[in-house]
Amino acid sequence: MKILLFSSHQSWVEGSGVGRAIYHQKRALEKNGIEYTTDPKDDYDICHINTIFLTSFIMALRAKAKGKKVVYHAHSTKEDFCHSFIGSNLLAPLFKFWISRCYNRGDIILTPTEYSKSLLENYHLKREIFSVSNGIDLDYFKKDEAAGKRFREKYGIKDGEKVVISAGLYIERKGLPDFVEMAKRMPEYKFIWFGYTNLKAVPKKIREAVKTKLPNLFFPGYISRDEMKEAYSGCDLFLFMSHEETEGIVLLESLAMKTPLLIRDIPIYEKWLADGENVYKAKSLDEFEEKIKGILENKLPNLTEKAFSVAEERSIENAGKRLVSLYESVLGVERESVKAAVR
Repeated sequence: MKILLFSSHQSWVEGSGVGRAIYHQKRALEKNGIEYTTDPKDDYDICHINTIFLTSFIMALRAKAKGKKVVYHAHSTKEDFCHSFIGSNLLAPLFKFWISRCYNRGDIILTPTEYSKSLLENYHLKREIFSVSNGIDLDYFKKDEAAGKRFREKYGIKDGEKVVISAGLYIERKGLPDFVEMAKRMPEYKFIWFGYTNLKAVPKKIREAVKTKLPNLFFPGYISRDEMKEAYSGCDLFLFMSHEETEGIVLLESLAMKTPLLIRDIPIYEKWLADGENVYKAKSLDEFEEKIKGILENKLPNLTEKAFSVAEERSIENAGKRLVSLYESVLGVERESVKAAVR
């Protein structure tokens, strides 16, 4: 069995969760001994498509014309397209129509969580949908004190100073304006947002938020995976204020790194992340402010060990096993592990 992992315009999605997910798939297949290629000219048994551009749609048609099986990965939904770029809410119905056409080109559809699966099921797609976590590489994402020191030195963080980080595109859905508001409310802490989006593509509200001048607020832009690992190791809190996700790869990374985590209380996390048990959650800005202070001043219990167990459940190895079973089911390979995976 050989898999074509197809992602058109990779440079366009490099800084997003979709871009990260493709690297996770490569690692997952490597760990499970499955051969893969990224070259459409190579021979392959299954074409696994991750993007929703026109070239991806055409690739699905070409693969089908060659008699190949197609697995379409639904990383995007109409819900997480809203509140992103200029005009995104207006274009959301058209976006839903387009992604539905793309996803229906697959023999099966994969999506990261049961939550995103439930959203897609309301689109009345013609293919069966399965949830498969993006997975997290526990061999790589480990706490590293030396890396943490490099991060603090690089950003001029003094001993005893508390630093809060987040990561994502410059879009409202990710909670960027609220992150800026937290920095305004708590000048005693440093706030650093990693990620980048061309400001010409986002609404005025987001442009103004990114251009906010505060002595404790920083927007360094997009950084490498190694640099992000340094940040997880050296920060005091990962603040994830996103309003909508299909999973949240940076969240998985912070869980694996045993970084204290505070997230927005939204439906996707209801069944696998519990407030006060393995993470902390907040709904309002006042609640976020209260819990940020509680975590940073050690007034709330440390939950990172329990959080790590959630990351273990979503390890790259486990995600890979699930992928392989679903690939085999598409190819018609019958065995008990396949039947278990697709139930």
